[in-house]
Amino acid sequence: MTLAFPLRALTCAAVALLASSPSLAIGDKPVSWNDLARDDQTTADVLSYGLGLKAQRHSPAKKINARNVANLVPAWSFSFGGEKQRGQEAQALVHDGVIYVTSSYSRFHALDAKTGKQLWAYEHRLPDDIRPCCDVVNRGPAIYGDKVYFGTLDARIIALDKKTGKVVWNEKFADHKVGYTMTGAPFVVRDQKSGRVLLVHGSSGDEFGVVGYLYARDPDTGEEVWARPLVEGHMGRLNGKESTPTGDPKAPSWPRGKDGQLTEAWHHGGGAPWQTASFDADNNTIVIGAGNPAPWNTWKRTQEGDDPRHWDSLFTSGQAYVDASTGELKGFFQHTPNDAWDFSGNNSIVLFEYKDPKTGKLVKAGAHADRNGFFFVTDRDKLATGAGYPNKPTSLINAWPFVDGITWASGFDLKTGRPIEKGNRPPLPEAGADKGKAVFVSPPFLGGTNWMPMSYSPDTGLFYIPGNHWAMDYWTENVTYKAGSAYLGQGFRIKRLYDDHVGTLRAIDPKSGKIVWEHKEKFPLWAGTLTTAGGLLITGTSDGFVKALDAKTGEELWKFQTGSGVVSVPITWEQDGEQYLGISSGYGGAVPLWGGDMAELTKQVTQGGSYWVFKLPKVAAR
Repeated sequence: MTLAFPLRALTCAAVALLASSPSLAIGDKPVSWNDLARDDQTTADVLSYGLGLKAQRHSPAKKINARNVANLVPAWSFSFGGEKQRGQEAQALVHDGVIYVTSSYSRFHALDAKTGKQLWAYEHRLPDDIRPCCDVVNRGPAIYGDKVYFGTLDARIIALDKKTGKVVWNEKFADHKVGYTMTGAPFVVRDQKSGRVLLVHGSSGDEFGVVGYLYARDPDTGEEVWARPLVEGHMGRLNGKESTPTGDPKAPSWPRGKDGQLTEAWHHGGGAPWQTASFDADNNTIVIGAGNPAPWNTWKRTQEGDDPRHWDSLFTSGQAYVDASTGELKGFFQHTPNDAWDFSGNNSIVLFEYKDPKTGKLVKAGAHADRNGFFFVTDRDKLATGAGYPNKPTSLINAWPFVDGITWASGFDLKTGRPIEKGNRPPLPEAGADKGKAVFVSPPFLGGTNWMPMSYSPDTGLFYIPGNHWAMDYWTENVTYKAGSAYLGQGFRIKRLYDDHVGTLRAIDPKSGKIVWEHKEKFPLWAGTLTTAGGLLITGTSDGFVKALDAKTGEELWKFQTGSGVVSVPITWEQDGEQYLGISSGYGGAVPLWGGDMAELTKQVTQGGSYWVFKLPKVAAR
């Protein structure tokens, strides 16, 4: 199987194109830390991935609401241009009248938020030998001071002047030739002890056998402050020097050969934190998901002749709590120990608070909908102070299924924090065979949900999870690491679970696990969600629609066809007395690359690459 794919039109040079006059006033204001810290409370700007440090994806804007959303009309659309019309997964930012949005193939655009006029564009020069596993996507930028930041497919992070689009600094953090890349949006935090602002980002590349790292940088210079690997026993860095190993330096959760040495898998262990962090400012803690272990083959990460459940492959496929000052791993909860199914753990961890129905006490929690099909609620105060390292019972509050037909586990033991497995791991090939017997697995490696972020409404108290009902036939294959090649050791075929739908958008109560409502979609859901104080849930569909649903009931209130599949993340903001809704359109991502039952379904969707903005006619907005 080939994970990478041909790259087209990559020979053009990186370019900053100015389309605005030097006297143009919009975009001049710098972004302060206080602006970022209050992002979830304001409506004039969107300054962070997740619309706030807690990543709740909820806006207090309510000019567009359940009563008038049916009147929503396009204000403008902008084409990202060129032949690179695929995989538009970004969440845009908005500041001082300018939209900052990334697009496929490591491009960046600044647009006038009211008119859609391009103010500048930057196109990164990509080498021919990049190795993205799952399309040429970019999930968005970060902003701070007078700069915007984004990652590239050749394992760089770049700072641009937000007024002109000119490169301020460009840092190469790893070797793209062996599979390192960056698709997630960076995130800005502040070390609460020193007051220092940090630019935080992760790496991608688990499917090529990289060791995943989380980085913190000086946002002005790009200089690395610290780096934390998320495979047990690998060494971290602080201020340019070795700091401490992650977890136990002897890496007891990874197997050793007969010679007593750590096996091949540990050296290429995965764990890449390729999604975007949230920030627990009270505990000075960066909270981020860790990727799948490498290779996928669970037997490569098991002592010969032993039960795979005895080996956890820490610190992969779970949620990591990292000290903002030092990069030390403070706490960890593993969603899928010794992950055999590529369930990973990267999906966002949303920070929220609720009153315990039994004690009435306020609980500071983290919520996570995992690819393995379970919705986790964890105690973030305990995790940020060292509990759950790994899987101590005090860190897991509960875990509920949010999709149907889960085959790998029946639930979680709340005393131990560990899954109750069903014996669904694929067996080894028999002697002399190229592959093992196939097992039926649901969810498949594409997950009950995937990268597309869920949202939380403090008004309804519900989480909104864009998920999918599907499965796979899954079998073990022989595998040996080769730099730059896919490092899986598994074969698969994606299959339907139901005839009438694949996508399932569900609202779940985090205190009880109750599914309050469900909205089904024929095509896979691959777009994120947004809630608003206007009582709305906004998302997109793979067959091209932007949709608004009633957040309390799930009733569909409005939809608009964008001309290509929507696999991005919506935002909303207010400007000059009007509320706007923005979203990228352009089909791509992992789903159309993997074939199986999804190939015939998704080939109906045309390619595209555009940004759409909607608002109410002034009469309807009154």
